[in-house]
Amino acid sequence: MSALLSDEKQTHLSHVVLECLKNSTEGHLRGDSVLALKEIKKILKAQMEVELEIDRVVKKRLQSYSRKIHEGSSEWDVLYQKTYEEELRKRHLG
Repeated sequence: MSALLSDEKQTHLSHVVLECLKNSTEGHLRGDSVLALKEIKKILKAQMEVELEIDRVVKKRLQSYSRKIHEGSSEWDVLYQKTYEEELRKRHLG
């Protein structure tokens, strides 16, 4: 499982998403709720894995700068956010 959310939190979030789908006026959910929960949880896990990979790529890039930028500094935060957004755009996710 991903480090971003525990299995319990993923399960809870899956149930919240399923309830939103069930209560949506945009359409209706057809089929088995258990299968829907499994699919929602699978999608959440995949998205979190992508976010962790992007985080690793961004940190590696920032660490490669010739001038050391201390993690947690305001400069690091700004560069991290900018680089993270760049990486999202490169992957067509943002």
